[in-house]
Amino acid sequence: MTIAAAEPENEVPGVAEVSEVSVDDAVVRDAEDFGAYAKTGGWAFGLKVARSVLPGGGAVAEDGSRKVSAKEFARIAGCSPERVLRYWRAWDRAADDGLVPVFEQLTPGGEVELPDADVWLSYYTSRSSGDSPRGHAIAAVAEAEGIRPTKALEVAENPTALRAAILADPGTAQAARHALMDRLEDDPNLRQELARDIAHADELKKAVGAESKTAGQVEYVRGVIDSGEVKTAGGQKIPAPEAVVAEARQHLTLIEDVDDAEAGEYADDAHKALQALVAETVENDPQLRAHERRARFQSKVAKAAKAFEELTLDDAAEVYEEEMLEQLETLRAAITACIEELRGAAPVAEPVSEAAPVPEQAPVPEQAQQEDGYWTPDTAATTTA
Repeated sequence: MTIAAAEPENEVPGVAEVSEVSVDDAVVRDAEDFGAYAKTGGWAFGLKVARSVLPGGGAVAEDGSRKVSAKEFARIAGCSPERVLRYWRAWDRAADDGLVPVFEQLTPGGEVELPDADVWLSYYTSRSSGDSPRGHAIAAVAEAEGIRPTKALEVAENPTALRAAILADPGTAQAARHALMDRLEDDPNLRQELARDIAHADELKKAVGAESKTAGQVEYVRGVIDSGEVKTAGGQKIPAPEAVVAEARQHLTLIEDVDDAEAGEYADDAHKALQALVAETVENDPQLRAHERRARFQSKVAKAAKAFEELTLDDAAEVYEEEMLEQLETLRAAITACIEELRGAAPVAEPVSEAAPVPEQAPVPEQAQQEDGYWTPDTAATTTA
């Protein structure tokens, strides 16, 4: 075959003369096949399978051509039937989406317009696991993440390799951590298992406790700014003074600017600083100070009362100890002294004034009683007589 040679890239177009060269027909076929693959990717080979294979057995098309089974097609191609079927299933999924013609419309040797090469990877997986429901789920998430499904499936099929990468590489460990956190919301079993693992690992429990404390302190600082209120040590909620709010804003800015590893220290400093300002505010206000002391005292009494309400003496003989009895006797003496102290501090009630005596009425003359119609013991006696 004779074709025109292309102009060299380093020469000015139009200067070099176009020459006729002879190219072997085999080279032309290879170039044409390469061009078709460059444009359509796996679709070019998917079409060959789709128009020639009918799983389970052959069938005669309308033009007299006959389709073969995947096993027969694989024997001729020199590959496995599983590989042929992966191409067949990819075409089937694309046909369901209306991207390519269905098998019934295809005949051996027929040509159709093929989709772009990049779309092929959305339907084809080179791994047998990709055809399972689990494989489809992995492939769907991989596509959403913008990666090739085959990569995700390869990792899923080799958890030992994934473990090795996590153990050896901090970046892989971080990616795995983010993935687990994203999955926790929709996987209650994973949440429970992870919580159980943490509960049985002392170092993790300490780390979780420290992070919880830091989160609580940061929330306290942010709450002062958002609500404009602060809680005293006695549990009172009072309006936050401007100085406290300003201090909270300053500390929150510092916390947000530092790395997560240093946030705990800054959060602790912020919490202590705000608590000190609140305590100073309470101490400088006589009314607040009185309310705070009363709130603290009442809180302690309530806790002590609740503790004793929860005690049962059904098994007193079994729990009896002389030392414990002495502690209770000391506690009773302290409670008695506390009661007497409070009674002594109680305000003295003002004495109730006696009612003034009712003056006696002058006796009504008998004649007046009768004339006015009064009925009195005197008139009753007179009437009886």
